[in-house]
Amino acid sequence: MAAPPVVDLPFVDERLAQDLASGLAEVEKLLRTSVESEDAFVTEASKHLIEAGGKRFRAMLVLLAAQFGSPDAAGVIPGAVVIELTHLATLYHDDVMDEAPVRRGSPSANARWDNTVAILTGDYLFAQASEILADLGADIIRIQAQTFSRLVRGQIRETIGPRPDEDLVAHYIDVLADKTGSLIATSGRFGALLSGASPEVVSRLTRACEAIGVGWQLGDDLLDVASDSAESGKTPGTDLREGIRTLPVLYVLSSDTPQDARLRELLAGPVAEDDIDEALRLLRANPAMERARAELVAWVDRAREDLSGLPDIPARAAYLALCDYVVERSG
Repeated sequence: MAAPPVVDLPFVDERLAQDLASGLAEVEKLLRTSVESEDAFVTEASKHLIEAGGKRFRAMLVLLAAQFGSPDAAGVIPGAVVIELTHLATLYHDDVMDEAPVRRGSPSANARWDNTVAILTGDYLFAQASEILADLGADIIRIQAQTFSRLVRGQIRETIGPRPDEDLVAHYIDVLADKTGSLIATSGRFGALLSGASPEVVSRLTRACEAIGVGWQLGDDLLDVASDSAESGKTPGTDLREGIRTLPVLYVLSSDTPQDARLRELLAGPVAEDDIDEALRLLRANPAMERARAELVAWVDRAREDLSGLPDIPARAAYLALCDYVVERSG
């Protein structure tokens, strides 16, 4: 089976790109066999999102981090599969919570079957990931448990919202770090640990990957406002229509300047379809966008600082190229 496409980074080393492609092919094979069941329906439901595609971004980060140790170490591919299974499981659950009808261009599991099937399928993927983890050692199991705790905590905090006395922006960033950054951080940590990299390399990659994850999500916030649907394939203003308070929106709502009064009014709740063009126009011209982009750049700069202390090998150049990409894609 052909490997899924490697994330489009300006890799400076062709050998590295080939190694990653080969590793992703192994990940894909084990990923599919790991969810097979004697029950045909369980297999079908479990493979639903696997077969819908995806870049296998987190698995790629595991393989890339393993370049700082022994990339062919026995636990690297299983570790990448655990990360991908965990990510896929959260997607099944997210689609139920968001009542999403589509995932990766195909009907979501909850739309194709129902919420109960989607939730149980996500649980099954978590269980299959745990079975693989059992062979990777107590330290890896502990890290996975801590990561899962952060994923759930982030979802809970997002669901209930900030406390009355809590800073809205700080709450939002903390949620992003838990919901998105934590699993991406563990991707780098698994790859480094399972390949036998040094403790310093493990620490640097863990911190850098978390910062990259937060920066990536902040980039999505900006793209929802600034993107051209013809170029990005995304419909601008989706978050605004759903009343999701992303970072630029939070900055506007925390402003008390008179010129932002109309925009604050529009962003107070889900933006009506008749008002979406006006909301996008005003938000695109608002300083909140540059302020949000500066926050993204600050997170990426944190990642670069840690990456700069890694051994100078092609994998470091690839990680730094990823940092550039996270900033550039945000516009």
